[in-house]
Amino acid sequence: MSSGATAFFGKTRQQRVFRPKTPSQNASFLRHLATFDLDTRPIPEELARTPDPQAVYDSFYTYVLGLLEEFYPQRTITVTSRDPSYVTAEIKAKLRRKNRLMRSGRVEEAGALARQIGKDITRRSRRQLENIDSQTNIKELWKAVRQLTGRQREPATDSSITADSLNCHYASMSTDASYEQPPLKATAAECPGWTHHVSDYEIFNKLDTLRPTATGLDNLPAWFLRLAAPVLCGPIADLINLSLMTSTVPGQWKQARIRPVPKTPTPKQAADYRPISVTPVLTRLTERIVVRRYIYPTLSSPPSTLHFADQFAFRPTGSTTAAIIYLLNTVINLLHSEPFVIVISLDFSKAFDTVRHSSLLHKFSQLDLPDHIYNWLTDFFSNHSHCTVFNDQQSTFRDITASIIQGSAIGPAAYVVTAGDLTANVVGNLMCKFADDTYLIIPASNEDSRRGELDNIRSWALQNNLRLNCKKSSEVIFTDCRRRRQRAMDPAPLPGIVRSRSLKILGVDIADDFSVTQYVQRLTTSSAQTIYALRVLRSHGLGDAALQHVYRATTVARLMYAASAWRGLTKTSDRQRINRVIDRARRLGYCSPDLANFDELSDIADDELFGKAVRLPNHVLHELLPPPAIASQRYNLRPRTHTLQLPEHSSHLSDCNFLTRMLYKNTYYCIVLFSHCYFCFYYVTLFYVLACILTCLLNKRILDLT
Repeated sequence: MSSGATAFFGKTRQQRVFRPKTPSQNASFLRHLATFDLDTRPIPEELARTPDPQAVYDSFYTYVLGLLEEFYPQRTITVTSRDPSYVTAEIKAKLRRKNRLMRSGRVEEAGALARQIGKDITRRSRRQLENIDSQTNIKELWKAVRQLTGRQREPATDSSITADSLNCHYASMSTDASYEQPPLKATAAECPGWTHHVSDYEIFNKLDTLRPTATGLDNLPAWFLRLAAPVLCGPIADLINLSLMTSTVPGQWKQARIRPVPKTPTPKQAADYRPISVTPVLTRLTERIVVRRYIYPTLSSPPSTLHFADQFAFRPTGSTTAAIIYLLNTVINLLHSEPFVIVISLDFSKAFDTVRHSSLLHKFSQLDLPDHIYNWLTDFFSNHSHCTVFNDQQSTFRDITASIIQGSAIGPAAYVVTAGDLTANVVGNLMCKFADDTYLIIPASNEDSRRGELDNIRSWALQNNLRLNCKKSSEVIFTDCRRRRQRAMDPAPLPGIVRSRSLKILGVDIADDFSVTQYVQRLTTSSAQTIYALRVLRSHGLGDAALQHVYRATTVARLMYAASAWRGLTKTSDRQRINRVIDRARRLGYCSPDLANFDELSDIADDELFGKAVRLPNHVLHELLPPPAIASQRYNLRPRTHTLQLPEHSSHLSDCNFLTRMLYKNTYYCIVLFSHCYFCFYYVTLFYVLACILTCLLNKRILDLT
C-alpha cells in the first residue's frame, strides 16, 4: 500500500507501508506464544450453540490482528520511481539501516546485513523469473529481465484509467442481469454437537507448509500464520469447523483485491488489463479442504445429467498432457475408419468472470455432497465484493453477482462443475475440455452436424451467462497423409469460424498432417532467446546456481511441456534440434552437466505417466487402456511392465500415439529378443543336424572305399 506520492524533478516519491521482520521481533513473539494458555480456548460445544458465527470470526480476527500489530507494527518508508523493481519496501529499509551502521563504524554488522540484502534480492529475482509461465510468450521473460536489470520502467498509462474505472469494468463483467438467489437445502440436519471436519494437527501441517503468497484484505500474512502455527492451529481449526458446520462463510473471506496486469505494452483501455485477484490465505486453505474432501470425490461418480470424463482440468490426475493425449488418441482412432476428422477449437469470452451462480449451484446440488457443504457453497458465492489497486490508489468496493471468484481455490473446481453438462449433441461426436478450453471432435461421417453442434453450444453458453467467441474459434481438418485411399473433398467452411492448417492444443501446435516441426521450431527459437536473457542476468551478478535453477524452471519446463503427448509425432531432426539447445546451455553453464538429453527426459516422463495410468483406476487416462490380456489372467507369467492386451499396428499414426508406444515399449523389445534367441537356437540346431548327416555320409564313404 502507499499513502501518498509526489513528483520532484521527474522522480516520483511514494510512501509505502510494510511490516519489518527481524530476528529480535521473531524471538519476542515466540516468547509470548510460549506463555499462551491453551485452557482459554473456547469449548467446541459452546461454539456449536453460538447464535452469531460472524461474532466469533470477528473476535478471532481482532485478537490475531492485535498480536500482529503489537509485535510487527507497520512502518512507512519512501521509495522512488528510480528504484529497481526488486527494491521492495523491506529491502529499502535494510539498505538504509546498512548505511546507518556504516556511518556509525559498525562495519561487520553492515557487511552481514549487506550479504543478507544480496540474498533477498537474488531470492526475489529468482522467484519472479520462476513464476513466469513456461508456455507464455518469451516477451514476458524479457520484460522480467529488463525490470530486474533496471532497463525498463512501468508502462505509461492513460490518465483516464483509474482504480475506480477498472473496478467498475471488472464488476460489470461479473454482474448477472438475470441473477437469482440460489436456494438452500432445507434438509440439512441440524448438528446437535460439534463436528470435527478438520483436526488441529491437520491445520498445523497446512499452516507449517504455507508458501510465501500475497496477503488478502483480512491483513493476515502467510509468514505470520506459519510462524504462529503451533498456537493458532487450534483456533483456526475451530474457525473452519464452525464455518463448515453452520454453513456460514466469514465476511472477511468474501472480499478480494484485484491487481491489474497489462496485456499489451501500451494499454489504452480497461480491457487491456487482466484482473489478478488476491483472496485471504485462510479462505484459500478452507476452500482446498472443501474441494479435496468433498467435491473431488463426487466427480468420479457423477449423476447422469453431468459428465466429467472429458474434462482434464482441476481434477486429481488431470493435466494438459493427459488432455492432449486424449484428443490425439481420439482423432487417430477415428481416422482408422474415417477419411478425415474435424476438430473445432471453441473460445468463451471471460468464461471465469461471468458464470451464473444459480446454474452453478443447481449443478452442485446434483452432486453427492452433504447438505451443509452445499449450503456452505451457496453462502460462499453470495455477497462477494472486490476492490482494485492501481497506480497506488485503491478503489471502492463493488458487489458482484456472477463469476467463479477468480483467485479462489474453489473457482477451478466450480468451472469444472459448470461445464459438466456441456456434451456433444450427436452420437459419434466427442468433446475434450481443459477448463474453458473446449475442443469439439467431429468425424467425416457427421460433418453435416457442425452447425447443430455450434447452436447447441451457444444455447448452453446462454443458459450459463457465457458467450461463444467465434472470432477466436478455429477449425482444423485432420487427415492421415500416408493413407492410400483417395481423400474425400473437404466440407465447406463454417461461417464465422476460421479454418486453419494447424491447431494450437493447449499451447502445442499440431499441423493438420500431425506434424510438430513448426512447434519444435518455435520452442527452440524461444529457448535461444532465453539463453541470451540468462546471459544478461549473469552479467548483473546472478550466480550460476540461481541461473541453472531459472533455466530448469523456464527453458527445460518449456521443452518438456506435454512432451509425452507430442514426442511420438516428432522426426529425428526435431529431436536433434531440441538436444542442440540443451547441449548449448550445458556448454555455457546455464544447466547442470548431468542434465539428461531430450529423449532421456521424455522416457522418464513417459514411464511416470503411463505407470500412473496403469496403477490408478481413477486416472483420467485409465479408461483409454485396453483390457487385460487373457494369458495374464490364466497363467502365472514372468513379471512384465503391464498385463494389458497389445493393440494392432493399424497405421503409422497409431504407432506414434502415446498409449500404443508405451504398450509396445518394453514388450516389443522382449518379443524381438525372444525371436532373436529362438532363431539362433533354430539355426544352431539345424547346423548341428547337418553336421551329423555329413559326418555319417563321410564315414560311410570311407568304409565303402576300404
